[in-house]
Amino acid sequence: MDTVNSLFFQLGSEEHPFVFRDGWVAPGPLTLAYEMYGELNADKSNAILLFHALSGSHHAAGFNPSVPGADERWAREMHEGWWSAYIGPRKALDTRKFCVICVNYLGGCYGSTGPASLHPADGQPYGSRFPTVHVADVVRSQAALLDHLGIHRLHAVIGPSVGGLMALTFANLFPERVRFVVPIASGFRTTVLNRMILFEQILAIENDPHFRGGDYYGKPFPLYGLALARMISHKTFVHLDTIERRARRDVRQPDGKLDWYRLHDKVESYILHQGTKFVERFDANTYLRISEMWSRYDPIIEGQAETIEQLLTPSRLHGHHFLVFSIDSDFCFYPEEQAELVGHLKANEVSCMHITVHSEKGHDSFLLEPELFTPHLYHTLRHRKAAPGRP
Repeated sequence: MDTVNSLFFQLGSEEHPFVFRDGWVAPGPLTLAYEMYGELNADKSNAILLFHALSGSHHAAGFNPSVPGADERWAREMHEGWWSAYIGPRKALDTRKFCVICVNYLGGCYGSTGPASLHPADGQPYGSRFPTVHVADVVRSQAALLDHLGIHRLHAVIGPSVGGLMALTFANLFPERVRFVVPIASGFRTTVLNRMILFEQILAIENDPHFRGGDYYGKPFPLYGLALARMISHKTFVHLDTIERRARRDVRQPDGKLDWYRLHDKVESYILHQGTKFVERFDANTYLRISEMWSRYDPIIEGQAETIEQLLTPSRLHGHHFLVFSIDSDFCFYPEEQAELVGHLKANEVSCMHITVHSEKGHDSFLLEPELFTPHLYHTLRHRKAAPGRP
């Protein structure tokens, strides 16, 4: 497995600071951590921008043992790229032909500037001072990186899960900068069920006595709240039958975590293990920012349009082709959500293909079963001819 290193981009400056959608002006340059796989061609027209999922990172392929700024959060399980099975020679994202770029979100905790980063004014972590982050903020920050790299038009933008919201918004904000748009197991808008589940997770972290409004750095971390939030979300990522199969046969009572209740079921033991393992590699403030970003997502607002029809007009998306993936056992983004997007695209005569993957693994199928996605990705990215873009 090839070893890769993180790269870093300085976003904005003191003279021209990055301004968030809500109006917060960055007090200085911000950092974006990213990785690149493959080489840009002469006219830089072969780039694919890949957005990661909620708790993912910019390390999508290969082996990376350390990331400056991630500290102890860069746990061993992070060292191998989360999409290594898809990126490389002769794989779905074929690096013989394409250059794949993946960026840690603004507000993240794996090298990009986020709540755990140091504020330039006092050298202390931003904590509660870090602003709300919107999908459009993430997309605009990554468009600035593309400008820095001299990439004017992407071959494709791809995003699984929450990353699919980013991919869709990128196509809406910068329609002239992309040909193929590939949302995988994602949605078109935030559903009522999404908002309820996300709110439960936000409450879990907010009500941890160690949270302190987000200013917990240098003190005990809100580990219980973050673990509970992950436990709430995990049951939507993995199909329930798969959880039961993965659960250990033996039940282990955790030390110091439960005073009264005694674990008696292997599923309880499994889900608690997932929560406690997660807190070793993620920051609670970042989890809150991304959860709120997802909960607030509205395609019309993020895409700076007034109606769905205006957002997805053929004149705006002329020359685009959408490859939309559903997973039939997905409890996180239900197949009906992708069908809604496809319905709008077809009604507006935007070229699209809708693929439903049949899997027993639920939402996480896009991570675990490359053989179900690779043929369609490989063919679309390499062989399908998109209509010519606007002159």
